Amino acid sequence: MLKRIHHVAVICSDYATSKNFYVNILGLKVVQEVYRVERKSYKLDLSVGGLYQIELFSFENPPERPSRPESRGLRRLAFEVDDVAAVAAELNAKGVITEDIRVDEHTGKLFTFFSDPDGLPLELYQY
Repeated sequence: MLKRIHHVAVICSDYATSKNFYVNILGLKVVQEVYRVERKSYKLDLSVGGLYQIELFSFENPPERPSRPESRGLRRLAFEVDDVAAVAAELNAKGVITEDIRVDEHTGKLFTFFSDPDGLPLELYQY
């Protein structure tokens, strides 16, 4: 039935800022970018490790969605990395604030949290 996650869709408030964040700071590769005139909306397809995709959308005046603390709905988007400390340091050098690195009490794996320009909670998880 279900094979894997195909994509995650993110609606941003400032398209240029979010595009810069996901492409230039996080290093995701652009697959395709289109402007949909009838919706006055950009749609940017970004490759995550060649297996998954983030679809970044812009819409006029999107409403805010509560994110913290522990709001109902999608909790966060987690990215698998080889070295949480190294990636966190790289993000910090680019002006992205990450939380202290923690250890998952059940798996023993390292992880940390940070946010995109709209406050979407993101995670780095060491595999």
